[in-house]
Amino acid sequence: MGSPYPSLRHHGRRTAPRQVVGAVVGLLLVTGALVGCSGSDGPERAVDAFIAGWRGGDLNKVGFRDPAGGRIPATDVADEIRELSGDLAKTPPALRREGEAKITADTATVTVRVDWTLPDNTHWTYPSEIHLKRGNDDDWQVLWEPKVVEPKLTSGDQLALRRLPAKRAQVTDGAGNGIVLPRPVVVVGVQPGEVSNVPALVRDLDRAFKAIRPPITPAIDLSDLPKRLSEAKPDAFVDIVSLRRDAYLQIKSRIYDLPGTKFRDEQRELAPYRGFAAALLGSVDPVQAADLEANPGLFSDGDVVGHGGLQGRYDKQLRGGTGISVIITSKRPDGSVTPTGTEAFRREPAAGIPLKTTLDVRVQSAADRAVEAEKRRSALVAVRISDGAVLAAANGGSAENLAFTAQVPPGSTFKMVSTLGLLDAGAVTLDGPVACPKTFTVEGRSFKNSDSFELGTVPFRTDFAKSCNTAFAALAPKLGPDGLANAGRSLGLEGTWQLGVDAFTGKVSAGGSAAERAAAAFGQGTTLVSPLSLAAATAGVARGQWQQPKLVVEPNPGQAAPPGPQLQAGSVEPLRTMMREVVTSGTGSALKDVPGKPVYGKTGTAEYDDNPAHTHAWFVGWQGDVAFAVFVEKGGASTATAVPIAERFLRSLAAR
Repeated sequence: MGSPYPSLRHHGRRTAPRQVVGAVVGLLLVTGALVGCSGSDGPERAVDAFIAGWRGGDLNKVGFRDPAGGRIPATDVADEIRELSGDLAKTPPALRREGEAKITADTATVTVRVDWTLPDNTHWTYPSEIHLKRGNDDDWQVLWEPKVVEPKLTSGDQLALRRLPAKRAQVTDGAGNGIVLPRPVVVVGVQPGEVSNVPALVRDLDRAFKAIRPPITPAIDLSDLPKRLSEAKPDAFVDIVSLRRDAYLQIKSRIYDLPGTKFRDEQRELAPYRGFAAALLGSVDPVQAADLEANPGLFSDGDVVGHGGLQGRYDKQLRGGTGISVIITSKRPDGSVTPTGTEAFRREPAAGIPLKTTLDVRVQSAADRAVEAEKRRSALVAVRISDGAVLAAANGGSAENLAFTAQVPPGSTFKMVSTLGLLDAGAVTLDGPVACPKTFTVEGRSFKNSDSFELGTVPFRTDFAKSCNTAFAALAPKLGPDGLANAGRSLGLEGTWQLGVDAFTGKVSAGGSAAERAAAAFGQGTTLVSPLSLAAATAGVARGQWQQPKLVVEPNPGQAAPPGPQLQAGSVEPLRTMMREVVTSGTGSALKDVPGKPVYGKTGTAEYDDNPAHTHAWFVGWQGDVAFAVFVEKGGASTATAVPIAERFLRSLAAR
């Protein structure tokens, strides 16, 4: 191939080619000068060092000048970055240089992408322009000014994080109306410095608080008030109790002018009245130390949190997503900071999602009133027969949701299940004679009736209405080893239910010795139930087919258990007849004059240990479209405790 420069072949004439080569080399050098920002000594090198130093807190490899050209020590810049970062200082941003430098003579501009990671893994990103100036030694130096950290910052400013709480969603009833809503309360407190006679103040407050009338009188313990007052500062507000405004107004005239009393109006998320379905719903309270410890960074002072029940279980859904705001504050001479009114970043909170339930405020109120007077632990569950909706779950004398989670023997209420099994097996009829002796012995174990009564040989319907244990113990063999369990399962017991809340669905005795089967026939032995499971079973008898009770509707708690088998008319109709006769002429006769539609039911007294005197009390039944179960722990005779609760419940319903 020939030379590209032919003149090189002629007698050493190299001048022209050298000029060409020189021109090309010169052109390359000029081009290199134009893009010199990508060289190792260009402004990018200084910016990259600045980025690394910002992240690491050591800027000694970077030269700094102020906008007027004066030198600034790197340590001063590092300190100011920390000050400007404020609440974000402990988590420096990710920094990335974007593109090449823009150079004009001895100045350059480089864009850096700043990416802060905020709480909840929120990212706040923005571009920041870094200006540089070339020194006499050709080194590029960063022109330092606060807006490098964030374009809106000036000297003395700080970035501050503010959490933006979401609006808590409501727990709604079956009609879609909110149950727990913001309601006015009055916080009653005492300022210690204004109290000269603490015992007198405690006495007067105690008398006033005890004068508050229902609904659901609050229990207010003042025993530690003297100690709290003695330990508090004279001008402190020592919180005693938060009263619903209507309760406060009842006693305002008695406490308002007492020495040292102070009052603060607030809004709290509350149910219609104190105690409304309390164990089932749970509560919404100011965040507690345990919440902060268990969930680092999730809550702040002033937040409200669901505790227990539905409020606790669905707290995340109801609470929604917290928003975040980054604001700019200004530091005062005294070291305090004040907002400047400038917001640099905002992520709006995500409102909570409502929790829809099937509860009926009218029915729940009647249930709460019914158990309120009972000092022992008790429960009342009401279920709508037509669709299985849980209308009420009341728990008296306990913060536990015994209505759903108690695991206790059902006693004679289980004769409803035994009778269904016996009728299905053709072992009994309404008027067939069945003996009811005072005692009946199986495998050496003696069974007796309440108060050792005996009826002789009477129609089976009479044995049922009078609740004869010995008759059922004698009939147990006719159920076979699995007849009782099969009858219980046809009424939903032992099933897997999806309610959106924990519930015990029962455990029915199956097989076992002849003595165990005799005990199980009238609800003793190893059979265990909850009030909810018995209320649902009772609804199944009333409807003619069991269906899973439902409580949480939205969000969908999962696939409901399939309906039970259609109950045989030849079995369920006689059973209903007998349950009506329990009320008209049997152990539940206290309910026969309850207003409204006919009441059906079955009483039950259940031994829970080896002492026959220790018994739980039960009543299950229905009126109209409402089936219910009443349970009283250690309640003794059902006619003395459970039946009166049922009566209060039904009369309250009729009056509403």
